[in-house]
Amino acid sequence: MYHFRNDYGESAHPEVLAAVCATNDASWPGYGGDECCRRAADLIRETCGAPGADVQFLIGGTQTNFTALCAFLRPWEGILSPSTGHINGHEAGAVEATGHKIIAVPTGMEGKLTPAQILPVLAEYEHAHTVRPRLVYISNSTESGMIYTKDELMALSRCCRRHGLLLYLDGARLGYALASRHNDLTLPDLARLTDAFYIGGTKNGALFGEALVIVNPALQTDFFRLKKQRGAVLAKGWLLGAQFEALLKNDLYFSLAKHANEMAERLQEGLRAMGWAFLADTPTNQIFPIVEHALLPKLSTLCTYETWCPWDEGRTVIRFVTSFSTKQEAVDGLLRQLGNL
Repeated sequence: MYHFRNDYGESAHPEVLAAVCATNDASWPGYGGDECCRRAADLIRETCGAPGADVQFLIGGTQTNFTALCAFLRPWEGILSPSTGHINGHEAGAVEATGHKIIAVPTGMEGKLTPAQILPVLAEYEHAHTVRPRLVYISNSTESGMIYTKDELMALSRCCRRHGLLLYLDGARLGYALASRHNDLTLPDLARLTDAFYIGGTKNGALFGEALVIVNPALQTDFFRLKKQRGAVLAKGWLLGAQFEALLKNDLYFSLAKHANEMAERLQEGLRAMGWAFLADTPTNQIFPIVEHALLPKLSTLCTYETWCPWDEGRTVIRFVTSFSTKQEAVDGLLRQLGNL
């Protein structure tokens, strides 16, 4: 059985596990007040070219999103999100539970927001009896595996600043976006163009963990207190710091993501050579084949995957995801068996 269901189905990269194990014989201060977190935070600030950024370690993506958005917004302020955004469709109302309305903006398959999509929505919410749009939520890569270009992010950033909006980037799969061969963005670009973003570890080689980078000084005050209130502080915080230090030293984070992207591209090109169609030509570690219903039971005997959405009466879009642990032998083996069907 070949596994292509997600990019967090294996524990962690061996170097990350070794870094965690290396902390085992010491006694550490709790709640992130340790040397591992300090070194990791300093490394992130240096890598992002953002010496004044506040770096906060959290456990998972949903927790990071709702904690950050709750901290950044006043009670009457809302969030502009792609309709496909993770906070809108896959977090069980976590953001709304903090008291902030999500204003879903239709974006199409790519899941990317543009100024042209945002401006009409702002006009709809000018009345004092409505929620005030205050923050724009995006993700890179998006839910459908697409990435923002530098020009696109610059235009979005200019639009947000012109209209008094905060720009927040969900980086659950940020490594795959930045390691894509089609990418022209860097971490310093993100630090310059957004108010806050996070570097996702859970889906790129860590046991668990996300590193939230709060660039805007106005959003930094008392963030830890809100994080504690929302149950987002890990007592054994050094476990997070040790993992991110291991991931960001020697560019391990990006080499793992690059490998996953290459495996996804190999799988996508192999399937295309067999005549398979795709929802889109994705540049990261998620690919979306369109599969005839008759083939799905046979496919389920060969590999794990996720059913994504209906396509037409006879076909369904599925999702294959590669990760740091995906071996070329697994990709080639699945292609060979599919070719024999």
